[in-house]
Amino acid sequence: MTIETIRGRYRLHRFPPRQRHLQTEQLTPGISPADYQRQLMDGFQEGLQKGFEQGMAEGQEQGLQEGYQKGHEEGQRQGYTEGSLAGQQEGRKQFSLAAQPLESISGKVNDFLAHIQRKQREDLLQLVEKVTRQVIRCELALQPTQLLALVEEAISGFPAMPETLQVLLNNDEFNRIKAAAPEKVSEWGLMPSPDLQAGECRVITDKSELDIGCEHRLEQCMTALKETLVPEPQG
Repeated sequence: MTIETIRGRYRLHRFPPRQRHLQTEQLTPGISPADYQRQLMDGFQEGLQKGFEQGMAEGQEQGLQEGYQKGHEEGQRQGYTEGSLAGQQEGRKQFSLAAQPLESISGKVNDFLAHIQRKQREDLLQLVEKVTRQVIRCELALQPTQLLALVEEAISGFPAMPETLQVLLNNDEFNRIKAAAPEKVSEWGLMPSPDLQAGECRVITDKSELDIGCEHRLEQCMTALKETLVPEPQG
């Protein structure tokens, strides 16, 4: 069948345009458009109010939960910090109270140990001095001419030979030196003195008098040693 045959037997029908009356079709029978419009606004306001109230309730509930959680965490953190600080302060206080007897005992022990150490050093100094004196006596008994070295050292320190010179010695040591070196007796004016102990020697000139004996030198050495081993307490 060709298109011309169709055109000859049928004709096209055109329908008139359909008019849409949306508002009229949606209206409930018996309600005017103004009432319908008012109902729409009331429904909109009611839905808006319910949505606002629901949003407020949900926001308030969520805010309460978040606020409670944050407040709980912050309170717990602050409480832990304050409790820890208070516990440390109380612990220090209790420790200080408990340590007071120990500090007293420790102070007494330290004082006792310091006294023992000082006593030991003093005993050591006495022993050193005693042994040194014994060694000096033995050396002078075996070699009495060692005193002449002290005399010679003292004389060499003078800027010029003094006009008068006299050397006083212990009686026993004078006799031993006179036997060992008689020329020094007349040269240096050696003379015995009953007032001098063993090892003592004094050089007397027209201008000065020197103590060059072993006792004087020993005292100087012991003083220096005592200042090192047993210093005087400060304050």
